[in-house]
Amino acid sequence: MTTLSPENSLSARQSASFILVKRKPPIDKTEWDGFFDENGHLAKSRDFICVNILERGLHPFVRTEAWKFLTGYYSWQSSQDERLTVDSTRRKNYEALCQMYEKIRPLLENLHRDFTETQSNIKYQQGFHEMVMLFQLMVEHDHETFWLFQFFLQKTEHSCVIGIGVGKNLDMLDVLISFLDPVFADHLQGKGAGAVQSLFPWFCLCFQRAFKTFDDVWRLWEVLLTGKPCRNCQVLVAYSMLQMLREQVLRESMTGEHILLACNKLVDLDADELISAACVVYAELIQKEVPQPLKDFFL
Repeated sequence: MTTLSPENSLSARQSASFILVKRKPPIDKTEWDGFFDENGHLAKSRDFICVNILERGLHPFVRTEAWKFLTGYYSWQSSQDERLTVDSTRRKNYEALCQMYEKIRPLLENLHRDFTETQSNIKYQQGFHEMVMLFQLMVEHDHETFWLFQFFLQKTEHSCVIGIGVGKNLDMLDVLISFLDPVFADHLQGKGAGAVQSLFPWFCLCFQRAFKTFDDVWRLWEVLLTGKPCRNCQVLVAYSMLQMLREQVLRESMTGEHILLACNKLVDLDADELISAACVVYAELIQKEVPQPLKDFFL
């Protein structure tokens, strides 16, 4: 059995706790404000806050400020005055980038005749336009949208970026299925060939189309930002979604095309239920002798 560090052992217990205990109300503004001292320094540990976000989530009135800590927009050690300075610097840097872009854009358009079309395609193909919309709904200013989205990508190890994280997620999902569910893996490698690799939209959009509401999407995303119960939890989420279809796929001996159609019908899911299912998978995973690829990816 793989040896767990104290941190991983703690994460396992926290995961089990989240599974068994009914979810408490989300962290509201009064409780969030109570996490800070008179100078605006956090009086609670980062781990305490992240565990509570995993188990309870954030009230919408808290989400914007909390995400600035979760993404790294703000330092966890910063004071209120330091955060005001950061906001000002982020705005000025964003404006400088915009001005620079406006200066070089005519040159790029002259040098590359298909520049405008290429620029449009890159935004659309990666699904970023849909993801950015949720950041625009969360914050007030363009510079906040820009930096929060950039830091979100960095914090989640670019897991939704084609050519960087999406392929790795799909490969690790294959490995995870083979390790935890060999029977299902055999079917997917036979009649279901190609089905898992075709699930790249799940990761490109970070599951945005799978939920009932935007609140559900934000709920999952903020859990991914906490790093709880583990790194790369998005693959555990995808595994949990596939498990919802497992019995039907095996019973009906579905082929790859039909599995993909069934996957595309997984909509209106509840974020809390899916997060809980992912925690169950993690709790199961760490009780086994985990192969090195999975250990490096999750633990």
